[in-house]
Amino acid sequence: MMPFEVRGKLTRNAPLAKLVWFKSGGAADWLFEPEDTEDLIAFLGQMEPGTPVMALGLGSNLIIRDGGVPGVVVRLGKPFAQAEHVGDCVMSCGGGASGILVSSTARDAGVAGLEFLRGIPGTVGGFVRMNGGAYGREVADILVDCDLLMPDGSHVTVPAADLQYSYRHSALPEGAIVIAARFKGTPGDPEEIGAEMDRIADAREQSQPLRTKTGGSTFKNPEGGKAWQLVDEAGCRGLQMGGAQVSEKHTNFLINKDDATSADIEGLGEEVRRRVAEKTGVTLEWEIKRVGRP
Repeated sequence: MMPFEVRGKLTRNAPLAKLVWFKSGGAADWLFEPEDTEDLIAFLGQMEPGTPVMALGLGSNLIIRDGGVPGVVVRLGKPFAQAEHVGDCVMSCGGGASGILVSSTARDAGVAGLEFLRGIPGTVGGFVRMNGGAYGREVADILVDCDLLMPDGSHVTVPAADLQYSYRHSALPEGAIVIAARFKGTPGDPEEIGAEMDRIADAREQSQPLRTKTGGSTFKNPEGGKAWQLVDEAGCRGLQMGGAQVSEKHTNFLINKDDATSADIEGLGEEVRRRVAEKTGVTLEWEIKRVGRP
């Protein structure tokens, strides 16, 4: 695959554990941190067709398996982490911008309706792909369109309607990288918007194990139910496997308590799913993405 001509940073056999919330897992065959969109397009154009491509944001909601990730992991860093109000309550954001940055920039511009992004630990690229949501709202409610780079380097803008959003799901093709998105809110008072963001931040702090190595919500809420409740009913609160544990604070969170491997974390999740199915008849679906080689 070498040599590539790039301006950004390209690393072979790059350890990924430090880049994900769980702090576990193997290395990427290649990790590319592009300088800008043109650099990323040029890089994709030099890759062998069929090479797997995966975008990495803040690394929440993700288990990188211990055998590492084949192909190329693209990490959208600072050059893609901007958010600005472009008028008419529309926010234009880079794929690497965090939920906190987008919601606070919207607040300062008097744009309401994006407060819930304060409660999503991730970047624009991740929550556009997953239809991320929190506190009764989801990305499908605010997305206008997004700019994608396909693995072959082609650049397309896709309207929200074409993403076929459903709960924590979109029709974004595998390997497509979200490099930018536009969100539309409504006019609001920065003080009231800020108060709502503070309320969301406090609610998260109270209910979620934020100061631990975790991945965010582990399982999707089943139709008409709450995943955490089912996990609790199945007696899994505090359950441990290797160095991984079901959080005692919020049972829909797994935590890396003691140098867990990714196999510990994923195995614990599967054991929870088994116990919940046995006890309640409900098969929980993973919300956390699991990628790479076992």
